[in-house]
Amino acid sequence: MSRIVMHIDMNAFFAAVEQQSNPALRGRPVAVVGSQQRTIILAASYEARPYGVKTGMTLHEARQRCPHLQMVHANNRLYTNVSQQMIRLFQDYSPQVEVFSVDEAFLDVSGCLGLFGSARRIAYLIKSRLKTQLGLTCSIGIAPNKLLAKLASDMQKPDGLVQIEAEEVGEILENLSVSELCGIGRKTAEKLKRLGITTCGALGRAPLPLLKGHFGLLGEQLLMMGQGIDQRPVVSLDQEAEVKTVSHSMTLRQDIRDREAIARFVLQLSEMVGRRMRRYGVSGRTVTLIVRYADFTTFSRQQQLGQAIFRSDQIFCAAMTIADRMILAQPVRLLGVRMSTLEYREQQIPLLPEERRQEALTASLDQVNDRYGEFAVMPANLLPLKGKGSHVISPAWRPEGIRNVGVQ
Repeated sequence: MSRIVMHIDMNAFFAAVEQQSNPALRGRPVAVVGSQQRTIILAASYEARPYGVKTGMTLHEARQRCPHLQMVHANNRLYTNVSQQMIRLFQDYSPQVEVFSVDEAFLDVSGCLGLFGSARRIAYLIKSRLKTQLGLTCSIGIAPNKLLAKLASDMQKPDGLVQIEAEEVGEILENLSVSELCGIGRKTAEKLKRLGITTCGALGRAPLPLLKGHFGLLGEQLLMMGQGIDQRPVVSLDQEAEVKTVSHSMTLRQDIRDREAIARFVLQLSEMVGRRMRRYGVSGRTVTLIVRYADFTTFSRQQQLGQAIFRSDQIFCAAMTIADRMILAQPVRLLGVRMSTLEYREQQIPLLPEERRQEALTASLDQVNDRYGEFAVMPANLLPLKGKGSHVISPAWRPEGIRNVGVQ
């Protein structure tokens, strides 16, 4: 309990950034949406929330609740640029900044109090600079660890500041619902409820054998969470764990079962996965194809490869080998491609001229797309799909470095 951890959660981030960049949207109910026909509400401004508009809602339902709702298509480039500015700002107050998502970050300020006086003063300085420099507000939680800091930042929104002291932990958790803790999802909460455990206080007093019997190794972690114990460090960008998977998935504009159409989308996904792998300097030996039917039944099939690959065309060929073996029972609603069993590549010149040519071509295409944007140059097969892909920023986005997650 000697650490002081801060969790910064930006308020209605996507919508707030849009309002800041377009003064005509300020003070009006705004919803940020994807570019696809089947999109949902990605973020709602605080002006839209009194009408019941919220993240995950369909556009039809949102319009019914708020007929004068302003719909804005998501602008990934804008959000990532603002997020990078935020991170640089946070790093002015602590070198230990962990990017939790595009609009959230943890700071360990334990060693910075001598410079700024107190954690609350650091929080006020950050809030002031975010408002004056970027025009954005945030909610900040301060606590002895990441679990409690995340809880504290949720207690007062928008524009809140809550600090949980070590001696207050037991009282705060006693009657708090277990579902309020980050890391306990709906299914885990339901399983705990069947055991008669609905509050954090009850979870913290539960017999460890009982929890282990129903949750395995997770049982010990749940017990500690119920007691407000979290020993995870704040992991800065230069300390992040090695990547384990690289993946992309997309919900299609309309259900498909035509093999040619499936192949075009798999090619687009393979391009996205391959480009990220090359950026990270990794190659993989396991390719997985994810399929979701029209009725939301989801399954995956994978193939182990004889050698590690990283080029998009290689990933595409491996994924389509899997697709060719599938007998589709229903039209397809979602497709995904994932590469795993990753290893860092050695930078060496291929022996065969054709391989050298392919790698040089791939590198040139990556340079163009890095400069001018995703799919500025693309295979001719993708031309009918331009503008129809996944344009929603990933919640697991990172400005640099990679984490032990697959980006969906």
